[in-house]
Amino acid sequence: MSSLDPVIMSRVLTALTLFVHIILATIGVGVPVMLALAEWRGIHRNDGHYTLLARRWARGYVITVAVGVVTGTAIGLQLSLLWPTFMRVAGKAIALPLFLETFAFFIEAIFLGIYLYTWDRFKGKYTHLLLLIPVAIGASASAFFITSMNAFMNQPQGFELVNGVFTNVNPLVAMFNPATPTKVSHVLASAYTTSAAALASIAAYSMLRGKKHEYFKKALKLTVISTLVFAVATVIIGDFSGKFLAKYQPEKLAAMEWHFETMRGAPLIYGGVLDENRDIKYALKIPYALSILAGNRPDTEVIGLNEFPEDEQPPLLIHYFFDLKVLNGVLLVIVPLLYIFRKWLPGKKAYPKWLLICIMALAPMALVAIWLGWFLAEVGRQPWILRGYMKVGEAATTSANVGWMLLLFILLYLVLAISAIRVLAKLYRNKNAEEELAMLDINSKGDGGR
Repeated sequence: MSSLDPVIMSRVLTALTLFVHIILATIGVGVPVMLALAEWRGIHRNDGHYTLLARRWARGYVITVAVGVVTGTAIGLQLSLLWPTFMRVAGKAIALPLFLETFAFFIEAIFLGIYLYTWDRFKGKYTHLLLLIPVAIGASASAFFITSMNAFMNQPQGFELVNGVFTNVNPLVAMFNPATPTKVSHVLASAYTTSAAALASIAAYSMLRGKKHEYFKKALKLTVISTLVFAVATVIIGDFSGKFLAKYQPEKLAAMEWHFETMRGAPLIYGGVLDENRDIKYALKIPYALSILAGNRPDTEVIGLNEFPEDEQPPLLIHYFFDLKVLNGVLLVIVPLLYIFRKWLPGKKAYPKWLLICIMALAPMALVAIWLGWFLAEVGRQPWILRGYMKVGEAATTSANVGWMLLLFILLYLVLAISAIRVLAKLYRNKNAEEELAMLDINSKGDGGR
C-alpha cells in the first residue's frame, strides 16, 4: 500500500465517500418535503392513508439520517487528512459554510426528534405538520451551505492571494459566488426529484407484488406526480447551469460537448466516439443546440476547448457523464407522463405491469443521475481543486498510508450499507401497511383518523 500514489489514493477515497454519502444526503434533503406533502394532503382531505404514508416514511427516514451522519463526518475528517494543503490555504474562506451546515443539521435533528415522538399529541390539525418546516428548512440549508462550498471551489472569490496565502478573506463573498445560485438550486431540485422517485418505486414494487389496497394507489399517485414536477424543475435549472458554464467555465462546457473550435451556431454532440485526431464519429449532432444552450440564440459564440492549455483541459470522459445524465433526466419526465396519461394508452388495465416496472426503475435512474451529476461537477473541474489557484496534485497529502485508510473506509461503508438495509427491511416487514391500516381503523375509502 505504501508504494501507491497518495494523490490517486486520496482521490479514490474521496470519490468513494461522496459516492456513498450523496445518496444519504439526497434522501435527507428530499424526504422531509415528501413527508410534508403527504401529511398536508392527509389533513386537507381528512384521509388517513396519506397520514400513514408520512408516518411510515418518517421511520425509514430516521435510519438514513443516522447513517448519513457517519458518512458526512467521514467527509469532514477526510478534508483535513487527505487535502491538508487545500484546507490550510482555503480553510478561512470555507469555514463559514462548514460551520453553518453543522448548525442547520442540529436544527433538522432536533425538530425531527420532536416530530417523530409527537404524533396525535396536538389538538390543532396542523400543529404537528408545522414541525416539519424547520426539518425541511434545516435539511435544505445543509445542502445550501455544503454546495456553496463546492461552488467556491469552482468560482473562488472573496480573498486576496499573497505569497500563496489567502488574505483579506470575506466569507460571505466567498460563499455567494457566481456558481452558488445554479449549483444550489440544481442540487435541491434533484434531491426532491430523487426522493420522490425512490418513494414512487417502492409504491410500484408493492403493487407489482399484488398489493391492491387504495393506500398503495394513493402513494403511487402522490409520488409519481411529485417526481414529474421536481424533474421538470431540475431540467429547467439544468438549462441555466449550461448558461453559467458558457460564461464562467467554458472549458468544462467544451469538454462536455467535445467542442474544440470556437464558433457560432455550435451543434450539440450526443454520444459518439473520438479517434486519435479528436475527430467525432457515430455521434448525433443537433444543429445550433449548443449555442442555444449557451446563450438562448442559435448564433451564440461558444468557446472551444483548444483555447485552453492542454494541462488545464478537463478529461473528455465527462462527455459521457453528461449524455447519460441527460438521458436519465428525460426518462424521469417521460415515465411520470406515461402514468398521468395511462388511461389513453393501449390496454384495459389501470396499472399495467410494464408501467409499474418503469416506475419502479425511477429510483435507480434518479440515483444514477445524481452520481453522474457529481462526477461531472468534480471531474469536470480537473485538474483544479480550487479553479485557477490550486491543482489537485498540489493539495493532496503525501502520506503513504492512504491506501490502508481506503481499505478501512471500504469496510466501514459495507458494514453501514448492510446494516441499514437489514434494519429498513425488518422495520417494514414486521409491521406492513395493511396491518397498520387495520390497527388505525382506516377504511378503504380513505376516511379515518390519524
